[in-house]
Amino acid sequence: MGVWQLVAVGLVMLLGLLGVLVPGVPGQAIVWAAVLWWALTDVTPVAWGVLMGATALLLLNQALKPLLPPRRPHETGAPRRTLMLGGIGAIVGFFVVPVIGGAVGYVGAVYGAERLRLGSRGAGWTSVRSVMRATGYAVLVELYACLLVAGAWLGAVIWT
Repeated sequence: MGVWQLVAVGLVMLLGLLGVLVPGVPGQAIVWAAVLWWALTDVTPVAWGVLMGATALLLLNQALKPLLPPRRPHETGAPRRTLMLGGIGAIVGFFVVPVIGGAVGYVGAVYGAERLRLGSRGAGWTSVRSVMRATGYAVLVELYACLLVAGAWLGAVIWT
């Protein structure tokens, strides 16, 4: 697989990660499709292993989705921009501090945006708790599943 195709797969995967944050966009399906594209083009045991692992993880996430609280972003009182910044913070945090950085990045970005918007530390933390109850857990679990797939893909590309 050429460099430009790998860049294209990575961009599609990034689009899927951002799609997880937008209601109505099938972010998980886009991430899985990017891995499928890579595995069909780069026919190696590692690529097929990543595809099988991604399929299993994303199917497990879909099965567990009904157990999570539903997304209700309108009930948080936080603007959509805050939720998007939280998602972007999770994506950046996941790759800066592997695995645990995703949660820290999400909560930190939401807190920072709400602290700037509301003006006080207490109001910022109150808003973070409200966001986490209304949307945070569902978004974070789905985003983590996709981030783990993206991390496995990136690790496989660098390793091979």
